[in-house]
Amino acid sequence: MHLNFALVLGSVVIGFLVGLTGMGGGALMTPMLVLLFGVAPSAAISSDLIAALFMKPLGVAVHWHKKTIQPRLVRYLCYGSAPAAILGTYVMHLLGSTKSAEHRLQLILGVALLVGAAAMIARAFFPTRQVANGPLRINRPLIIGVGVFGGFMVGLTSVGAGSLIIVMLLLIYPHMRTDQLVGTDLAQSLPLTGAATLGTLLFGHVQLGLTASIIVGSVPAVILGSFLSARSFTTTLRPYLGAVALLSGLKYVGLPDDVMGVAAILVFGVATLVALRSAHGAALDPPAILMPSAHDVASDIAVQS
Repeated sequence: MHLNFALVLGSVVIGFLVGLTGMGGGALMTPMLVLLFGVAPSAAISSDLIAALFMKPLGVAVHWHKKTIQPRLVRYLCYGSAPAAILGTYVMHLLGSTKSAEHRLQLILGVALLVGAAAMIARAFFPTRQVANGPLRINRPLIIGVGVFGGFMVGLTSVGAGSLIIVMLLLIYPHMRTDQLVGTDLAQSLPLTGAATLGTLLFGHVQLGLTASIIVGSVPAVILGSFLSARSFTTTLRPYLGAVALLSGLKYVGLPDDVMGVAAILVFGVATLVALRSAHGAALDPPAILMPSAHDVASDIAVQS
């Protein structure tokens, strides 16, 4: 086992962006591994899951201390997500490791990224409303179903904990406070990622050198990024990272290179408009709101995959 310096450096960049913006690593790390470093999708997904397991505990600890986790909601999500994550890794194992199997997995990953990008866009149109604390009415079959869907997608593609699940929770509980939404999603993603990691270890997708390079680069960087984050800056940066995830998904599903050029211009043009609008909105906020608080740090360190 040896460390790949270029991969460590790339993981530093991705880890820093994840910590800075709170975006899920599955939408950034896995595309980097596949598209830039030529890593097989199965190995990239497995390594990203294991690295995420090392990045999540600090964020969970901060949210637990701040009492922004809904334990009952976490419990029912995990009833569905943990076993479904293992099932997802097993399905990835069943796909095989041949060239055609890796191509099929790449298509599935592309669709997952497109759905995740759509979820990021949807989240912008369903902002949470800050309301007082209160008990949540939990529809157990519905919440377990959300966990099953999100867990299976994470186990199969590493995409879902930080995009799909949090958006579904937002649609079900539009009045949940933002800090509770992020804290609950992060808390449930820890056992989910642990189950997915167990599945990857059981079914043999892990490359130790690759995984070690990602962990060495990304874990310190995500912590640094979280402590340097500020709400105004991350709001401006996040649309561009969402654009990268969208374009990666389009590339995975086979969009021709000439069409990709046009798509990139359009997507980054829209991202720029959204970023400018976000920056303008942030500029209208009182200065105190723009300073990173303990909650902001806890939210931005939510490095779901």
